[in-house]
Amino acid sequence: MKIEEVLKSTVPMDNSKKIILNILYTQSMITDKFNEILKSYDISGEQYNVLRILRGQKGNPANMSMIQERMLAKTSNTTRLVDKLLLKDFVTRKVCPENRRKIEVLITQKGLDILKDLDPKVIQHEQFFSNNLSSDEIIQLNYLLEKFRNQ
Repeated sequence: MKIEEVLKSTVPMDNSKKIILNILYTQSMITDKFNEILKSYDISGEQYNVLRILRGQKGNPANMSMIQERMLAKTSNTTRLVDKLLLKDFVTRKVCPENRRKIEVLITQKGLDILKDLDPKVIQHEQFFSNNLSSDEIIQLNYLLEKFRNQ
């Protein structure tokens, strides 16, 4: 469905405007479906992102700054997200012995278990949105989105 149909717009739109509206609308669709998956686990997309970052540390602690750098949503309040994950026993937090101003965060087994349970659902979610694209179109779309973003 074309973006004009989605928005029920009868006014001609500039192609640059259509790109932005298409990206925003698509992002909203992807986020809504992803949030449906996470809802039964009582975690947000941002909390999921933190858990994935921590799992990627392979047992090594991460500090708040490193987590923030790797977040998709750079505006997220990392401390608040870690606090919420701490209450759910998905992470642990302790003061670094070498630098008492530094906080170290580790994913717990419970956090790893929730990710293991979510992994096939997330893969299915990702594949759902690229189902009607060929391999070449997927590569081209990634290339174009990166080109568009990296001005």
